Amino acid sequence: VIPCVVSQWSVWSGCAEPCKTTYRVRRRYIIQEPRNGGEACPPLEERAGCVEYWTQQGTECKQSLIPALITTGGFGKARKKRAAADGSERAGYCVEFQLVAITPGCLQSHHSYTHWMQYLREGHTVCVECQHPALDSRSLHCYGDGSGSQKNQLLHWQAVGNPRCKGTWKRIRQLDTCSCPSVHSFLFI
Repeated sequence: VIPCVVSQWSVWSGCAEPCKTTYRVRRRYIIQEPRNGGEACPPLEERAGCVEYWTQQGTECKQSLIPALITTGGFGKARKKRAAADGSERAGYCVEFQLVAITPGCLQSHHSYTHWMQYLREGHTVCVECQHPALDSRSLHCYGDGSGSQKNQLLHWQAVGNPRCKGTWKRIRQLDTCSCPSVHSFLFI
């Protein structure tokens, strides 16, 4: 009885396509085929999720792929005071999103600085404000705001202060000012 013998795994390939949520691959090869009822060969290929944020020409992909980093909207009052003091206040904007999926880690936050995460609920509409210094001076957008995304495209977000609190949402619209209740108002970081 001779079992199957395979090589070690190859290194992971690059992402199958840039600027898309896609996959990467690694392979191994058969060194010895099984004979006389020997143990069969294991899988020869594995795939893993992958996102490449740069094109093959070296330019940055559309922002819709970049996960949004958010924190509580209450942080914005202190941020605006600091920006006004140094004269760098620029006009910002607000984006409304519908929360689609939320990890259980959002409800397992017990620190005072992560208490705001308990108000995140699937199906709710939330407002996320883009203001200085998160507002990029060249693109005039906040990373992760979903600009350039297609209608109903699922976008990713992550809460600052708890890496286990993340999820997906759909962009509804962009507004000049936010109008959500304070518990559903957040900031891009």
